[in-house]
Amino acid sequence: MENTAGLRSALVWDDAFLNYRFSDAHPMNPVRLKLTHRLAKALGVLDCRRLTELKPPVATDAELATVHSIEYIAQVKAASRDAETPNTASNGNLARVYEAIGLGTEDCPVFAELHTSSARIAGGTLAAAKAIWNNEIDRAVNFAGGMHHAQRSAASGFCIYNDAALAIQWMLDQGAERIAYVDLDAHHGDGVEQAFWNDPRVLTISVHETGLLLFPGTGFAKDIGGTAAEGTAVNVAVPASVSDAGFLRAAHAVVPKLLSAFQPQVLVSQHGADGHRHDPLTDLNLSIDGQRQLMLDASDWAEDFAGGKWLALGGGGYSPMKVVPRAWAHLVAIVADTPIPPRTEIPQEWRELAAQELGIEDIADVVTTMSDDADVWWRSWEVGYDPADAIDQSIMATRKAVFPFHGLDPWFD
Repeated sequence: MENTAGLRSALVWDDAFLNYRFSDAHPMNPVRLKLTHRLAKALGVLDCRRLTELKPPVATDAELATVHSIEYIAQVKAASRDAETPNTASNGNLARVYEAIGLGTEDCPVFAELHTSSARIAGGTLAAAKAIWNNEIDRAVNFAGGMHHAQRSAASGFCIYNDAALAIQWMLDQGAERIAYVDLDAHHGDGVEQAFWNDPRVLTISVHETGLLLFPGTGFAKDIGGTAAEGTAVNVAVPASVSDAGFLRAAHAVVPKLLSAFQPQVLVSQHGADGHRHDPLTDLNLSIDGQRQLMLDASDWAEDFAGGKWLALGGGGYSPMKVVPRAWAHLVAIVADTPIPPRTEIPQEWRELAAQELGIEDIADVVTTMSDDADVWWRSWEVGYDPADAIDQSIMATRKAVFPFHGLDPWFD
């Protein structure tokens, strides 16, 4: 694939990303990253002339401290050192200290590379933000990033350092006046929302499965931001089992209208692949085709509302063969402005690698195309509001809660 258009794109990658490994049994297995990178390579996406590769530096303590407390960073580093000595890591007193900040838990076990590997992911997203803000590139993707649950002083939901918040804060510190963050993961983007809860310069929009059923249990229509920034935190909590049509309707009924009103200078988006019907940790019913459409939409939103400046991130996604590599290979290709046709056949070399990495005995059990052959048509909001439809109820609750703050009519805009 070769891009001869004007867009300048970058992929953040280093095999060192694969060191972010909690345990062999943990859902956040880095094999999902390896298979994504190798699939994009096998499909020729990485050969695009205008797709450059950014090597991710390890974020410094000073950089991390723009969104995390100094005490928390020190505790993560101490936990990493303690994990190198099994007897120390199993100390009961230390375990209680770490659990108080979300470490040493089932979600976020402690391991020796904990700090360095997490800071490298954060550093990669920060490097991409710097390149975009400094006009060296127009768009970038770090599919290893998207650690949207990490809090200022605590790890949460498989996330140690919040790379998205770090990138946004850096751009604000350089003088950015309006940054938009759109989170399309199945889980609420709570860490990013909280980081900018009181900052009217950042519009955070999260479309996710309702917190009544799914971790982290937050992100409802009534959650609209602090008193100094009301209307800049936006949450669309869709019902469980929503399919492509419902999720796309929810996103399109809220996101483009708000982006048009807000006019961000840069769009940051999070594309967790865990909304797919094969994901083991969530309850949504999206397809690869639906997720691909949302990526194309994000690309369009960046062009239409953010001057073409777009930083795309990965996130959740725990089906390492059927879902994550296909979804994020599509994401890399779309960022590179060379979208992969949905029914493209997956190269045999990648199918053999996937079988080997995942212990699949029969290669016939490995996915063969870049599509689920799904119809991604959705009913636009302009067609009308159905008060009996649970998705429409969620959409309208959000529109009523935030649209007036942006001069928008929740019923007709």
